[in-house]
Amino acid sequence: MKYEHLTPQQIVEELDKYIIGQGDAKRSVAIALRNRWRRQQVTGEIRDEIMPNNIIMIGSTGIGKTEIARRLASLSQAPFIKVEASKFTEVGYVGRDVESMIRDLADVSYNIVKTEHENDVQEKAIDRANDRIMDYLLTPVKQNDEEIEEYSRYQKTRNKLFLRLMAGDYESREIEITMNTPSASMQVFGPAGMEDLGINLQDMLENAIPKKKQTRRLSVAEARKFLTQEELDRLLDQEKIKAEAVVRLEQAGIVFLDEIDKIASSEGGRGPDVSREGVQRDILPIVEGTSVKTKYGIVKTDHVLFIAAGAFHMTKPSDLIPELQGRFPIRVELDNLTKEDFVKILTQPKSALIKQYTALLESESATITFTKTAIDEISRVAFEVNERIENIGARRLQTIMSRLLEDVMFELPERAEKVIKITKKNVQDAFKDSVEDIDLSKYIL
Repeated sequence: MKYEHLTPQQIVEELDKYIIGQGDAKRSVAIALRNRWRRQQVTGEIRDEIMPNNIIMIGSTGIGKTEIARRLASLSQAPFIKVEASKFTEVGYVGRDVESMIRDLADVSYNIVKTEHENDVQEKAIDRANDRIMDYLLTPVKQNDEEIEEYSRYQKTRNKLFLRLMAGDYESREIEITMNTPSASMQVFGPAGMEDLGINLQDMLENAIPKKKQTRRLSVAEARKFLTQEELDRLLDQEKIKAEAVVRLEQAGIVFLDEIDKIASSEGGRGPDVSREGVQRDILPIVEGTSVKTKYGIVKTDHVLFIAAGAFHMTKPSDLIPELQGRFPIRVELDNLTKEDFVKILTQPKSALIKQYTALLESESATITFTKTAIDEISRVAFEVNERIENIGARRLQTIMSRLLEDVMFELPERAEKVIKITKKNVQDAFKDSVEDIDLSKYIL
């Protein structure tokens, strides 16, 4: 995995490419990620006793909590899933089965491992697919001792055709190929809280019903895609992939538990908040470490890293049940974004908004530039609206930029002038009424 070669400082540097500020949070997740590698180097029984330091991020929406966790998972190539804690309160007092988050994470882990195995045998699968295409282009001839000369001519012809196939001469030529297709399409739903049962039944039924052969007429280029996938399925060892997926989840899985403040009980578990405490107690065994049955095998959650996050406007972390608090020893408070942060967010990250809009306009053969004063003004408006209405962090910039460039994006295909320059005056004119009106929500959501 990538993180094996990264020190905590290097991890923070990688996160800095996408996320502005929040140094404390970045340091905490970088240490947690490095500790996973450190644990792998430990020998003896103590290795199993070293538990991950789960983290709670505290701060308003839109300031980078989710992005930090998501980029961390991408950096480490780890199975990652984001779950809203509030979803477990949607049905009755218990809500959705909390173990479903681990089953979903198992699906992610399986897909990651499967893709890696496919990449390992991709070239071999393509070679096999090309051999099958050759059989469709030229009917195979079996070697016969009595017709050696005829077989030799066939081999020479096949070699010549193969060279032309590799040169791309036959890409648009149509051939008829025979493909395996399921005999019926079906979907089986398991009972509430046992969604995995429905999936297993569906797999069993599909495997029990024989697959039919289907003949399709496709170009060589299209046929190669289907045939390559068939060959990949034949080359892959599914049991090995499943076993590796379970290990990957157990040793490197990351669960981002968002909106954990929504299940905190400010009434100490009394009255209407009893369901929230019930959800906390349902989540507790998963975080503490338990075994969850998935379609890939039994998964242990002891060493899965849990990163929780919440705004905690109406509650505080201490309102969580003590047992759950104890499973999140690292607490990090994220800072609200300033006007200067907005300037950096607009310009510095690899996926900065201005870079995104520049790329979008290039698709229409247009160019757009923003003056420094225009960027300052956009940042000022975003910061002021956050202060006066609801602080939604960097997401406010999405609204501001969309409103600012609405006319440009609408008129661009028919617009004669393809060179666009955004100045401070353009920004002021676009938001003059919005900023001056006391009820800003009428203009900017």
